Amino acid sequence: MKLLLVAATEAEIAATLAYFNLKASRFIETDKFDVLITGVGMVATAFALGQKLHHNYSLVLNVGIAGSFYKEISLGELVNITQDTFAELGAEDDEKFISLPQLGFGKNEFSSLANTKLTLRQVTGITVNKVHGNAHSIEKTIALYHPQTESMEGAAVFYACAELGIPALQVRSISNYVETRNRENWQIALAVKNLNNWLIGFLKTMNSK
Repeated sequence: MKLLLVAATEAEIAATLAYFNLKASRFIETDKFDVLITGVGMVATAFALGQKLHHNYSLVLNVGIAGSFYKEISLGELVNITQDTFAELGAEDDEKFISLPQLGFGKNEFSSLANTKLTLRQVTGITVNKVHGNAHSIEKTIALYHPQTESMEGAAVFYACAELGIPALQVRSISNYVETRNRENWQIALAVKNLNNWLIGFLKTMNSK
């Protein structure tokens, strides 16, 4: 039984791959853990997991960068997303949004299922196809879901793992605040650096067990 590390892009975990002397590839197998680079977005993530996820994994760790709706969370801070929601699955009724559960078509909210203890701030997130950059849509999303973070993959990982009953963790490093799009305020390099520093330590600890 081993861990599956899941990331959308190689760039987000390049320093970790280099630390463990792993050559970048869409799927990397090692004795202690495997690495899956899915591509950006929930569709690419679901497809990649459909090919590689199986019951030999005792834990799935999804990592990457994310946006925060909360200014109380510092840029570059790592958070443990314990609950994630497919925010856009549903229907519009003029100005009203009807979620997937309200339509009677199943769940749109999924949880970690993991009992691994992390010393990171626990938050809730949403998963979107289109990251927010418009004040009006941000206001509506906050009113509807009260999310703390957003990504483009997280809920897809939780969904796939829930279907197979495999515990999952989602750790994200905050690269930007969810606001009217302003790239000058983003701190992607800091977020990626902090993510890899934490990830290397986590994998070393897991490998020593």
